[in-house]
Amino acid sequence: MKEGKISAEELWKAVILYGLNQASYKMALGKVLLDFANLRVGEVRWSDLSKAFLDAYVGRLSSSNHPQQSTPGRLTKLERIVSSLNNGLITYDEAVDMVANAGFTDVVPRFQTIGANRQVVNQAFYEIDFGKKLILKDALLALPEVDGGSSLYGEINARWSLLEGAFSINHSVENLELANSIRDTFLLSGSIKRTSLTDNIPFLSGYQGNACFYCGEPILGIPHVDHVLPRQVVMHDHIWNLVLSHDFCNLNKSDQIVGPHFIQKLVFRNENIMGSNHPWKKKIIEQLGSTKSQRIAKTKELYELVKIARGEVFWGGERTYNPRHDPFYGKLITVLNNGVANHDK
Repeated sequence: MKEGKISAEELWKAVILYGLNQASYKMALGKVLLDFANLRVGEVRWSDLSKAFLDAYVGRLSSSNHPQQSTPGRLTKLERIVSSLNNGLITYDEAVDMVANAGFTDVVPRFQTIGANRQVVNQAFYEIDFGKKLILKDALLALPEVDGGSSLYGEINARWSLLEGAFSINHSVENLELANSIRDTFLLSGSIKRTSLTDNIPFLSGYQGNACFYCGEPILGIPHVDHVLPRQVVMHDHIWNLVLSHDFCNLNKSDQIVGPHFIQKLVFRNENIMGSNHPWKKKIIEQLGSTKSQRIAKTKELYELVKIARGEVFWGGERTYNPRHDPFYGKLITVLNNGVANHDK
């Protein structure tokens, strides 16, 4: 090896050991790529890659209940797909299709990085024909020649275990088994497949006015439809849990848990709907109960279950945080709504 030249083995180890891993996707893909390199396969069809990637996660999750990503209480797309498969909600072929269409959006393009740097690795190990195939390079195909690849597999497994341990500390869920059980319960009664929510905007606007549910500022332009209790946990698009918000508020909240004052506000909003004759009234009765006390109790019960499943990491870091009472937040929303140029005039 010429002095200063980085070998394929060194480059691979750098990718595995020094990636910015917010989830364990890179470890699973690394294992799968080594498997194909061992087979001396020059091109990997997208469907074969999806099957191998899914199988890697099915195997891993069957022997480990540790979280697979850093965000407290959240499941990766692959965890949700595997859970749906294990619970009989989807077939194996459907799971493979979901991996192919949703699971590879980030991991395949981002695998060939060291830290956040894409220039060092570039496309040393494969080229992407997205949705169709991977073209494996000589640098990847030569890796099994390094002691049969055993040390490289060992490093992937060790790094995967280290990530799971770090994620477990971040999640700090006292009873992970209970949290997983609650997630499965929501999954079995809900749906992993999302539906379009834009048709709900006129109805929601009628009971919310033109104000963002979270910050109370007027909504200019097209509002976002958001799940107050994170959809990633409750696994449904029930109208009682949907509100309108600014895109900024929605993105800032993400799928974090809101403080209890927002749950109280949601209860009030839903009771306003119950005072109407809209067809959605019947839906809310079916989902939450026929009396006000039943609906309040059910909403709060679901909130408590979500906190266990998701981990009590509240939006803004505090249970009591309320953007509507935050002057800076309100000023920021005003600027974003009106445009900086107008604000500066």
